[in-house]
Amino acid sequence: MSSLAIDKSKSRVVIIGAGIGGLTAGALLAHRGYNVLILDQALVPGGCASTFKRQGFTFDVGATQVAGLESGGIHHRIFSELAIDLPEATPCDPACAVYLPGEVTPINVWRDPEKWQAERQRQFPGSEPFWQLMATLFAASWEFQGRDPVLPPRNLWDLWQLTQAVRPSTLITVPFTLFTVGDALRLCGLGNDRRLRTFLDLQLKLYSQVNAEETALLYAATALSVSQLPQGLFHLQGSMQVLSDRLVEALERDGGKLLMRHTVEQIKVENGKATALVIRNQKTGEVWTEATDHVVANVAVQNLVQLLGEQAPSGYKHRVEKLPQASGAFVVYLGVDDSAIPPECPPHLQFLYDANGPIGENNSLFVSVSHPGDGRAPDGKSTIIASSFVDPTPWWLTDNYPLLKQKYTEEAIARLAQYFYLKPETIIHQEAATPRTFAHYTARDRGIVGGIGQRIPTFGPFGFANRTPINHLWLVGDSTHPGEGTAGVSYSALTVVRQIEALK
Repeated sequence: MSSLAIDKSKSRVVIIGAGIGGLTAGALLAHRGYNVLILDQALVPGGCASTFKRQGFTFDVGATQVAGLESGGIHHRIFSELAIDLPEATPCDPACAVYLPGEVTPINVWRDPEKWQAERQRQFPGSEPFWQLMATLFAASWEFQGRDPVLPPRNLWDLWQLTQAVRPSTLITVPFTLFTVGDALRLCGLGNDRRLRTFLDLQLKLYSQVNAEETALLYAATALSVSQLPQGLFHLQGSMQVLSDRLVEALERDGGKLLMRHTVEQIKVENGKATALVIRNQKTGEVWTEATDHVVANVAVQNLVQLLGEQAPSGYKHRVEKLPQASGAFVVYLGVDDSAIPPECPPHLQFLYDANGPIGENNSLFVSVSHPGDGRAPDGKSTIIASSFVDPTPWWLTDNYPLLKQKYTEEAIARLAQYFYLKPETIIHQEAATPRTFAHYTARDRGIVGGIGQRIPTFGPFGFANRTPINHLWLVGDSTHPGEGTAGVSYSALTVVRQIEALK
């Protein structure tokens, strides 16, 4: 039994997942005249960019920064098409203050390009040839990306969009397609600059999920440059939830529907084409099959294979199974008195505690701090969110999950207390999330976050396409190019909308 009356004069699109990618695709398709239904198993939309409230504090679940709000940026373009206002936001400047082990002065990633150039020349003498190479590749890549190429192409229409985006000025990137950041460092004579590599490892883990030696150079050129003008990173007023809320408003204004607490249990395929979904209402237990013209999956590619079951193409399934282990996250959420925050504290910080340890196994923390009046804390109070990438496997194999969670929490707070004044009298609320938490609330396989590591075999031209091997089944979100953050998943959503439109 279907939950909705369907206007059969319009093409039907059902979207699995109300993360930013799914909401963006749904809002754009509804605005362009499609009959849209979005389903999500969670309580609130937004996925890893949603929020929760505790004791007057508002915590961003995962994502805490937004790119693409500037004029011509992806969020700006999409919100303009939808005729809705962009959320209020303040630029992140510095985008991040990075503390390396044993150092008390941060490396500030400034928004102003000249200020950032002076900072990196002071911090990493002799490294400018590397940064100039990155700037050259970024300029060409950004020009190319701005013409909406489809990567990787899977049919003639996709290939045409790709070739239309190429210009002589963008061809400079071609010789570097198979380079990693490690290769570029060696090319510039900086292969033995341990401090620079440590900084790059730390920053790239945030964006590419892997270190400098493994990260594809062309991906890194964008990830490491997008925080400077005329682009930039932004801190939303209120919370990250405002992004989802405005997309939901646009969706419903244009006739689309959003159903939370509904689980998609299976994608049905007939004659190589996605035709229907098996849906369960979590509240009532009712199960029904919903016919559709298109299925847009805003899920991790691992989840997509699970939803297809035996209908998953063997080659596609094999490729997913062979992917390196994706990262999970351990996150501590603190509601504190303002006295816990040092004067002039930047909104985003990154700490590395052991330069010899594996980047990510709880030896580094990325920290977001609210600022007065940003809507995240009552007067005189602040929020601190500290996250670390972790291997999700131990969290599922442990025979004492509460103890492991407590150990990680205590360790994270002890490390944060080296910078913040964290005492029982200053901590008002504390809570932690693990891969098991993320699996419960987002339904992502094993609680993985952040997408697929941007290594050579899985980035851009070699990544997972929006167009899957099954007709009328589309993949959006952080498993696809460009695949990082709200800007990346929004671009993937726009690509799918254009591909669906091209089938008319």
